[in-house]
Amino acid sequence: MRIGNRDFDIKNHCYIMGILNVTPDSFSDGGKWDDLVRARKHVEEMIRDGADIIDVGGESTRPGHIKISVQEEIERVVPYIKMIKENFDVPVSIDSYKSDVVEAALKAGADLVNDIWGLKYDSRVGELIAEYDVPCCLMHNRANTDYDDFMTDMLADMKKSLRIAKFAGIKDEKIILDPGVGFGKTQEHNLTVINHLEELCALGYPVLLATSRKSVIGAALDLPTDQRVEGTVATTVMGVIKGAAFIRVHDIKENYRAIKMTEAILHEKI
Repeated sequence: MRIGNRDFDIKNHCYIMGILNVTPDSFSDGGKWDDLVRARKHVEEMIRDGADIIDVGGESTRPGHIKISVQEEIERVVPYIKMIKENFDVPVSIDSYKSDVVEAALKAGADLVNDIWGLKYDSRVGELIAEYDVPCCLMHNRANTDYDDFMTDMLADMKKSLRIAKFAGIKDEKIILDPGVGFGKTQEHNLTVINHLEELCALGYPVLLATSRKSVIGAALDLPTDQRVEGTVATTVMGVIKGAAFIRVHDIKENYRAIKMTEAILHEKI
């Protein structure tokens, strides 16, 4: 898979998407990087520690988050995307589900669209992805947790996102799927989808797993967000074993090492 100017060997390796939240209220790192100087240093650190993609988000999607205007979101993300593209040779992802934000980000140089609603919130997002011919990550999400059979229904939801993508003209080789841990799911659902990630991989698209510091880890370990690194690493290892091609995390160094060790075991070589 090609993202930006880089080729990703998704059949043999798992790559890291580093998180850059430029928001004051993100659940884990709100307000830490909403300054261009600090953000630039943090991006440099993430790349040094092993990040392969930088995912820029301008609106918190944590439970109970406050929605912001499209214009405010654009004003938050565009300067950071431009800063990264001007200073670093790394693909940049825009974490948004709103077409006007996505369009502004793509014009600023974003290389990938990360849509937490899997193209179901704003149909124009799919059209923009096809028009700019960029890869996309389609996440599973629901407004409720009402499932008859969780894995069956979740996979059916993902297939609907794929149909929307194809109708919009998005090429198969441009699609990544995300099971949406922490979105429209109970604690049990979250654990189930991590444990059965291979069922999502079986759809034939690269899969991104995003569990970093999330409540599924906090609930399992009874720990606050700033003490969930080890729990995140455990889910990363599970993700690699189950076939994930990308891992989206805050703590790059620890997860990079976990991926490298897991791949060494799986491939029986360093």
